[in-house]
Amino acid sequence: MAKIFANATSSFIFLSNVILFSLTLAAAKPEGFSRNLSPKTLGLKREKLSHLHFYFHDIVSGSNPTAVPVARAAMTKNSFSSFGLVTMMDDPLTVKPEISSKLVGRAQGIYASASQSELSFLMALNFVFTEGKYNGSTLSILGRNSVLSGIREMPVVGGSGLFRFARGYAQAKTHDLDFKTGDAIVEYNVYVFHY
Repeated sequence: MAKIFANATSSFIFLSNVILFSLTLAAAKPEGFSRNLSPKTLGLKREKLSHLHFYFHDIVSGSNPTAVPVARAAMTKNSFSSFGLVTMMDDPLTVKPEISSKLVGRAQGIYASASQSELSFLMALNFVFTEGKYNGSTLSILGRNSVLSGIREMPVVGGSGLFRFARGYAQAKTHDLDFKTGDAIVEYNVYVFHY
């Protein structure tokens, strides 16, 4: 009888330890690097759709250009499309097509000639806003810009400030292009969902 009691006690202690260990594991936080959140925990409210309209001034000529070549392939000078040319930009964004009109921000980033058969750029840039309620906020654009097409569409892939979690698209339309200097004024209509 003592032997049966000792075995029962031993089994009970073993089972208690297994249950206690299981409860400890269940209560422990996972060691992963991610977790699910409610948008409300970040203060995000209702999503809205905004339309932004401005003009982009790409100035490659003169003594104070806003876009400068930073790399080119050996074959670039013989290419109709300037294939292999990479340009860094810090272009003004204005309310009207005149460079003297109100400045609302800058287009900062790079564009690279990415087609051998047509003038088409890979655009990677941020619209950095300096005016009104969007002052300090940015929109990030990454896409293909076929320069000689009427209207080009590029995706908005993100943003910061009031444009956190942004998504949408930007439509570009050449307003003026000086073939002698290469300077261009491009009209942008940007449609963006954000919180």
